[in-house]
Amino acid sequence: MADETLRVTVIGAGSWGTALGHLLARGGHHVTMWALEPEVVSGINEQHRNPLFMRDAELPDNLRASGDFADALCGAQMVLFVIPAQVMREQLRVMREHLPADAPLVICSKGIERGTLATMDQVLREELPESFHRWIAVLSGPSFAAEVIEARPTNVTAAARDLDVARQVQHAVATRDFRVYTTDDVVGVEMGGALKNILAIVIGGSDALGLGHNTRAALITRGLAEITRIAVNLGGRPETMLGLAGVGDLVLTCTGDMSRNRQVGKLLAQGHTMEQVKQEMEQVAEGVPTTESAYQLAHKHGIDVPIIDTVYKVIYEDLDILSAWTALQDRELKHEWSL
Repeated sequence: MADETLRVTVIGAGSWGTALGHLLARGGHHVTMWALEPEVVSGINEQHRNPLFMRDAELPDNLRASGDFADALCGAQMVLFVIPAQVMREQLRVMREHLPADAPLVICSKGIERGTLATMDQVLREELPESFHRWIAVLSGPSFAAEVIEARPTNVTAAARDLDVARQVQHAVATRDFRVYTTDDVVGVEMGGALKNILAIVIGGSDALGLGHNTRAALITRGLAEITRIAVNLGGRPETMLGLAGVGDLVLTCTGDMSRNRQVGKLLAQGHTMEQVKQEMEQVAEGVPTTESAYQLAHKHGIDVPIIDTVYKVIYEDLDILSAWTALQDRELKHEWSL
């Protein structure tokens, strides 16, 4: 149970937004979820269920929904952003006049914006007045929505440049089943959350091809090295990549079949085109657009990321997964800790 009861707004009613709304309401807060789809709003308010996402979960009575930003954000003492990274800026411009001035703004979306190569923290800092900046936080870590709904033990990290804000998020969100740690490494936490999705795509593909556990372990380990290079180059700390938002989220997303990004890799390995994959996926797999952004970001800063480069070729240049793995194995031999 939270230290005090708050009025919390969750922007986004997909699987993760619904799970977080359920978690916060279960923790005693008064929760309003903003949803784009009218049927989701009516379903939550009238049947206490989200008819499109997490359909089997009965939602608490202290959780309601709205399709209007002004209504959803009225009186909010904390706001969670759980909308796809690629529409964050667009939606923020519509809602920003309704955002509370002195309340934590918690980013729960994972991704890097196409074109600008901005993280979600950067998007908020660019779109909101400076007085809002100290309130920006990030919540990330190994947390499948279905298991959070089921109250299975989960551990995540809340990051904010102002640790007092991170602690406010920690105490508001934490329950007995949802443990929250704090850090001030916003860059590291965001990079870990965004980039692990890329690795899940290639590992889903290698598993679908039956390349084995050795291959999976190698890809996770060397993938973590690439994620760490990017994060540290941009100002993150290496120890963050060994924590929940780094290796923790990486292992979950790469090995758990509830991972949408892992499913993308599986479908590609089974011969589906990228267009077919997009049509078959009910929800956004953030790793697909993030792969393009990460590829451009790494090359902009001169960072060696052979696995990310290879995933980019699989998605955007139609390289098949088996050829991708062969190309990685055939690279010049080197010292393990070469940068």
